[in-house]
Amino acid sequence: MQASPEQPTYLTTEELALRIKYEPSTIRSRLKDSVLLEGRHYINPFGGRKTLYIWENIEADMGNYSRSVSTHATEIPMANGGAIRG
Repeated sequence: MQASPEQPTYLTTEELALRIKYEPSTIRSRLKDSVLLEGRHYINPFGGRKTLYIWENIEADMGNYSRSVSTHATEIPMANGGAIRG
């Protein structure tokens, strides 16, 4: 079932793991609350223990983060706080 543009696609940890090719344990221990943020990338509906991930926000931010890292990868930091782009 596809989500409409107004309604996000909610995924369990296991479903997200299949999409982004990470182990569920890695998502829980290393990504959640460091790069995946509550309210933006995931919710805990009804105050429960179950976590549902918001696919559209994760997908958008993965692409943005990837572009920003590759842009900065060719920068050489300088002592005065600037950078040389090589």
